[in-house]
Amino acid sequence: MKKQGKKQAEERIKEFFRNLENQKPGDSRKIKRLAMSHNIKLKELRKKFCRKCYSAFNAKNSQTRIKNGFKRVKCLNCSYASRWRMK
Repeated sequence: MKKQGKKQAEERIKEFFRNLENQKPGDSRKIKRLAMSHNIKLKELRKKFCRKCYSAFNAKNSQTRIKNGFKRVKCLNCSYASRWRMK
């Protein structure tokens, strides 16, 4: 298998996040590894899936709370709570 260049990897990552709802958790893990191997920062895109089970956050499988300047997103699949400071 031929190794991808950084530009192709960035395009593949963008395409993945365009239709994130249709993706499987294993695909999220692959995309994260692809980004890490090419030293590509996911920035705000990393907040779109669970850090523990890699399932995509949407209205069905996540619970969002905002309190004291922190946004808390709880994954209903694995009960992991991600916390981010609000700007």
